[in-house]
Amino acid sequence: MKRREFLSSIAVLGVSTTLPLAKAQEVTGGQPWEPGKVDIRPLAQPRKGGLQYLTQHEFDTVGVIAERFIPADELSISGMEAGCAVFIDRQLAGDFGQAASVYRLGRFVKGTAEQGPQEPHTPAERYRHGLAALDGATRQQFGKKFIDLDETQQKVVLQAMEKGQFNLGPAVETKVFFELLLQNVREGFLADPIYGGNKDMASWKMIGFPGARYDFRDLLSKKGQKITIIPTSLIDNSL
Repeated sequence: MKRREFLSSIAVLGVSTTLPLAKAQEVTGGQPWEPGKVDIRPLAQPRKGGLQYLTQHEFDTVGVIAERFIPADELSISGMEAGCAVFIDRQLAGDFGQAASVYRLGRFVKGTAEQGPQEPHTPAERYRHGLAALDGATRQQFGKKFIDLDETQQKVVLQAMEKGQFNLGPAVETKVFFELLLQNVREGFLADPIYGGNKDMASWKMIGFPGARYDFRDLLSKKGQKITIIPTSLIDNSL
């Protein structure tokens, strides 16, 4: 898949954040919530450094997958170099990974593609099950874990997963898991670096995206001139 085709198919980039809010609180107690039966406590602070959800092997596997999805070329660094696996690890440890904004009380009935996934597991659980199933399937076919395959074999496996033709076992829908990986790698490559990916704003520099700028009043007088804008990250605004 060519880089521009890969990036052009993403229309909306919605990224949940694991950043704490000042004096923020979270309401827990499960669904449905009942008045007087919830536990209100200070919002937990995210861990600094190290892996937050993925094991080292899972993290390395996701990094290799990101490398295959977005290889380095003359336009920018690769998905692995950009930190897509770091981004995914942090998201899985946060609200996205726990499906905090998704109704999950069931019943779960497989619907049409237009109805979206009917999934009892959280994204974090789907990664854990899916990556283990991927290793099991490649060991059965090639005698090795996915990460130990050569580059050509890894591409063959991912292409087969994209078509739903690589069986990951009864507990994992191959094509659905592939699409989750693809979506999250894209997000990690294009999101603000404050979330762990898009190292040095590489993807923004590649596509000419100005980043998190407050406004463009300083450029209004430069009509007709060639403008080179250095992207700005939320990291810069948080200092």
